[in-house]
Amino acid sequence: MGGSKATGGTTAMGGAGGGGGTSTIPDAAPDTVDATPPPSRGPTPATAGHNFPFPQNRENSRCIYPKLYRNEDVQAAYTQWKNDTVTTDGAKGFRRVKRPKEPGLDVNSTVSEGIGYGMLIAVYMDDQALFDDLWQYEQQFLDGMTGLMNWYIKADGSGPATGGNGPATDADEDMAFALIMADKQWGGQLKALKKNYLDIAKTQMSAVWNNEIYNFIYLRAGPWADNSNLNLSYFAPAYYKVFATIDKTPTSDWVKVTDTMYTVLNASLNAGNGNTSNGLVPAWCDSSGKPNGGAFGPTGGPSPTNYQYDSCRTPFRIGLDWCLNGETRAQTYVAKTSSFFSGTVGGATQVVDGYDLNGTPHAQYQTGANALIQSSAFVGPAGVGAMSSPTYQTFVNDAYGVLVTGKALVGGTYYDDSWMVMSLLMMTANFLDYTKL
Repeated sequence: MGGSKATGGTTAMGGAGGGGGTSTIPDAAPDTVDATPPPSRGPTPATAGHNFPFPQNRENSRCIYPKLYRNEDVQAAYTQWKNDTVTTDGAKGFRRVKRPKEPGLDVNSTVSEGIGYGMLIAVYMDDQALFDDLWQYEQQFLDGMTGLMNWYIKADGSGPATGGNGPATDADEDMAFALIMADKQWGGQLKALKKNYLDIAKTQMSAVWNNEIYNFIYLRAGPWADNSNLNLSYFAPAYYKVFATIDKTPTSDWVKVTDTMYTVLNASLNAGNGNTSNGLVPAWCDSSGKPNGGAFGPTGGPSPTNYQYDSCRTPFRIGLDWCLNGETRAQTYVAKTSSFFSGTVGGATQVVDGYDLNGTPHAQYQTGANALIQSSAFVGPAGVGAMSSPTYQTFVNDAYGVLVTGKALVGGTYYDDSWMVMSLLMMTANFLDYTKL
């Protein structure tokens, strides 16, 4: 997942890991969705210094929502995420997001990806104190070459772990977007740093552009990468539409990057891969869309090329571009993933944590004793993608039902908790583009 480096190999990749869950997902949970009338919903009025208090429930007419979503479910998921992953230990007087049960990296270490997720969650939950703590923690571990956060930090906060130097693009763009939303949410300054959120966001966007855009058109995985080692789950076109309105640097062309990466996304779906109609993108590919098992270079080990714990984020990131912006290329893409998961797979309760590109199940941790424990990172983004059409109402309802159990954690506490909360925020019309409100 986010933060993988060329030198990291397969064990240095992202947030997923086994052993996070202990309970099965009850198939009956989603069946009660239509049992009672939906609750009343509406935006919470602004208060002094808080323009969009949780909840907002600002539904978009382009997308559908679970029939009986409840803000209490989001709050419960948020509390679970905070209890499981947010800590002051090793945070240099601030707070950080730790990885308590994910193998491959040090226990309780932090990756920049988790700080990005935490900032997004905090701004939409209107938790300014946590947001500010996470950003100030991030500032303690900047890469000297780029000014962006080193991707993998030791649990004790003593610095980057082995192989942890250098930034990861998905984390950096999540932080930039969250900072823009913070400006709209709270306005003014991050008081401890005496800097405006928007000015910090502009600096972050500039650093992303200067270090993580290859040849001015490709979103690369980090400064080490070129257009031969692309990760499509990093592609966040809804963000770039916002960046384009704020980043006025003459050399920045976020529209061109968006167009190029949609071209790569579409090219990755082809008859040779067997994924023309299912939308299952390879974890790593080149600019032609061809899966690249050597994306990490000669010393980094094999890179995964199936639909796994990186790839599973793609329907969420692309689905945002339809719901928030009406981007028809996004709608076309998520129609493929939604048809696959709701039809071929058999619905939300049948989604496993990995597939070959042709749709054959290729579970990573959802095996053996964990076979009935699902992953929120797969179910949640698939559900968000399915919000694009009333055709998938049942799937959206059932995906919500899986998430709100709080038990779909086979991929690891940190990663699945994070995607549980972010997906629920989107499914309850709380993951918004505040620049349009």
